[in-house]
Amino acid sequence: MGNSFVKGAIIITIATFVSKLLGSAFRIPLQNIAGDEVFGLFNAVYPVYMIALILSVAGIPIAISKLISEQRAKNDEQAIHEIFASASIIGLIFGFVSFLFMFIFSEVIATAIGMSSTRLAVAVVSSTLILAPYMAVYRGFFQGYEDMRPTAVSQVLEQFVRVTLVLVIAYILVLQNHESEIIAGWIMLSSIAGVTVSLIYLRFKYSRFIKSVPAYQKLTWDKFRSWSSVILRLSLPVAFGALNMALLNMIDSLTIPHALKWYGYEGSAVTEQFSIYSRGLTLVQIAVVFSSAVILPLIPKISKATTENNWNEANNYIGRSLKLAHLISWPAAVGLLALTLPLNLALFTDLEGSHVLAVLHFSSLFTSFTVLTTGILQGLNRANVAAIIILMSAVLKAILNLWLIPSYDLIGAAWATLIVYIVITVLNVIFILTVTKYPLNNYGKLIMMVSSVIMGVCLVLPLKWINIEEWTRIDAVIYTLIAVPIGGIVYSIIVLGGKGLQTDELRGIPVLGPILCKILKLR
Repeated sequence: MGNSFVKGAIIITIATFVSKLLGSAFRIPLQNIAGDEVFGLFNAVYPVYMIALILSVAGIPIAISKLISEQRAKNDEQAIHEIFASASIIGLIFGFVSFLFMFIFSEVIATAIGMSSTRLAVAVVSSTLILAPYMAVYRGFFQGYEDMRPTAVSQVLEQFVRVTLVLVIAYILVLQNHESEIIAGWIMLSSIAGVTVSLIYLRFKYSRFIKSVPAYQKLTWDKFRSWSSVILRLSLPVAFGALNMALLNMIDSLTIPHALKWYGYEGSAVTEQFSIYSRGLTLVQIAVVFSSAVILPLIPKISKATTENNWNEANNYIGRSLKLAHLISWPAAVGLLALTLPLNLALFTDLEGSHVLAVLHFSSLFTSFTVLTTGILQGLNRANVAAIIILMSAVLKAILNLWLIPSYDLIGAAWATLIVYIVITVLNVIFILTVTKYPLNNYGKLIMMVSSVIMGVCLVLPLKWINIEEWTRIDAVIYTLIAVPIGGIVYSIIVLGGKGLQTDELRGIPVLGPILCKILKLR
């Protein structure tokens, strides 16, 4: 069972990484194909949809998998059937109610966003909520049997279909010269298609699985009421705990357009400015995906050590995870900051809003720390604390957006983002320290910070003697492709030469560690 659990954890980690990478990276070609206005409309609507999706879906697989796993230990197949049937009904009810709410109030939501042209996109994407919670039930079922492959495949399949259709639909509608509002609305059909294909796959796997299972008694009302209360009690806290970045992104959707209007922008200019802001968030999300893929696999180990009251081991894993966060997040943030100009030109075809992107790029450092430290708090059974911090930070984000943007233009939103993620990181660390004492090892972290700064100087210095405004997009791509590996080499030499990372710590990095040790011939 131990080996299957480890193998399942690896499978789901890889699948989550791939699906999140697809879900972040596709925004770059979308902006290239459809332009800033469509890109802005898409990014304004999607966080609102994600909040509804998370509240409807996030906790269901975890709740069902836990309950099914418990009943499997008792060999109670009838109870497993009742859990699955009850969860299916809950999923369908949640999905239909969420859809109705978002569809009926699509105009109200569009007004709240501050862009009336988002109404069609809100209405179209709301239909995804009909099937998504029901699909999540199947994922939870297979996870309860410790089979992570259906969940992993369905995640990647869903994202692949969604991303592909977004780009294809956008390309076709742009060729046909449709208005931005129409394009933004129709590309939301991709979310419906992604969930539908994923559900068909999971249903097929389920139908093959249950062929060997005996017939069950029908689900009674009393059994449904009993199991549904248990499922909801387990799933709702998980759903609220999963809001995290999605909640802050929704706050941006609900406040930035209004604040931009107060500054003086009107009509499509508001959407275009929001699109520029979204450029920076796209690269931040990609950076966070990469850092999370390496760091977050340590969180279940922290949770396990905490459950067993093995605080020495928990302290060790917390110290390792935070050191890895410094190792990866510092060079990623400083590298993005140093390469803001060529990256903006290479990925988004122009230099618009580069000063805004620069601040957002550096905020990726604290965004990564936020994701990690929130995960640590959850691993320490302090999910309620993490949720309260996120909710308070969402209020702070709204206040800062509405205060800074009318005074300082779009750069105010970027500074608000940086400030909020610094606040979350600091509060999370304070609460982690109240529960456990982890090794600080400040020397290694200092070496990583200094190495990142030196690397950043090496990357940005040549740009002082180059007029990047005369560059073509190809020039920017070439410079970036050359600069990134050079920056990585400079950073690695200084960190390893300065003993900022010990050999056993390097080997302990999930997936990459053993590979790097072999390449560097370290024992």
